[in-house]
Amino acid sequence: MRSGLRRSLGLVLLGLLWLGGCTPVTDHLAVRRAERGRKLLEADDLDAALVEFQQAVELNPRLAVAHSSLGAIYKRKGDYERAVKAFAEAVKLNPFSFQDTYQLAQVYYHLRRLADAIRAYLHACELDPENFDARMNLGVCYHQNGELDQAIECYRRAIELNPDSAFAHSNLGAAYDAQDKFYEAIHEYNESLELDGNQPMVLVNLATTLMKQERFANARQALLMAIRIDPELALAHSQLGYCLFREKKYDEAVASYERALAIDPKLAEGHAGLGAVRMGQYLTDQSRVEYRQAAIEHWHRSLELNPNQPKLRKLVEKYRRRPEDPEAVLLSQ
Repeated sequence: MRSGLRRSLGLVLLGLLWLGGCTPVTDHLAVRRAERGRKLLEADDLDAALVEFQQAVELNPRLAVAHSSLGAIYKRKGDYERAVKAFAEAVKLNPFSFQDTYQLAQVYYHLRRLADAIRAYLHACELDPENFDARMNLGVCYHQNGELDQAIECYRRAIELNPDSAFAHSNLGAAYDAQDKFYEAIHEYNESLELDGNQPMVLVNLATTLMKQERFANARQALLMAIRIDPELALAHSQLGYCLFREKKYDEAVASYERALAIDPKLAEGHAGLGAVRMGQYLTDQSRVEYRQAAIEHWHRSLELNPNQPKLRKLVEKYRRRPEDPEAVLLSQ
């Protein structure tokens, strides 16, 4: 009787232990699986490592390192949805892990979930306030989310952490430009270029800001420098075309726009700009009907590439037909 009772109690106790969580044996097996996965990951055998970490999580769902490693593998494979789930679980299990929090923020950003990325980067910055990368990336998320004041604060803090970062200065310049603080933007672009002069896109951004101030000669010099560094940078040629157009150097502007479109035929702003130059030439000499036709066609092409150009749509409607065209007269009746 007593032996039967002991057997029954033993079954009950084992059942409680299984329901309550991992046994020391399964926990040990989970750690061994995770260790094998780590070695496979170091050997760059992602698929085999993935299996080991999945088994580790099945054996011990609270093994944070296994979730973290799964996240790292999914991220490398470009499976950001699964990476988010894995890193989020790792952070839930170990909220003091800077690396897991930082990785979670990165995959949120890859998924364009900017609000989630901002929250994760804020957590990472709390865990390591002196981390430059976390602060910069938080600034980029704020910037792309249209929260410019917060972005500027982050970029400034990043520059305090690393004054020699050309990237931080150029991003701060772009944020100032978006707020129409042109002198502050130009200052930061120049700071960035002093740290690293081999940045053609920063020169393009500098030129764009200068053109907003109608300082076309200065802008032209910046764009020519950008083109010397990267002759195949279509945007630099396109912006140079706009600069020359505003200086009323129409033939040179056409050449710059055509060069930009030869490099990148799908550059919407290039087609829009070349259309503007051709229309300007037509309005100067209305006998050159071919210029008007060319302008309209480039504008159509630009809108096909980027439909979100309401001002260009109005120009197309304004100049698409002349009153003296027979078809226009008939349609207006």
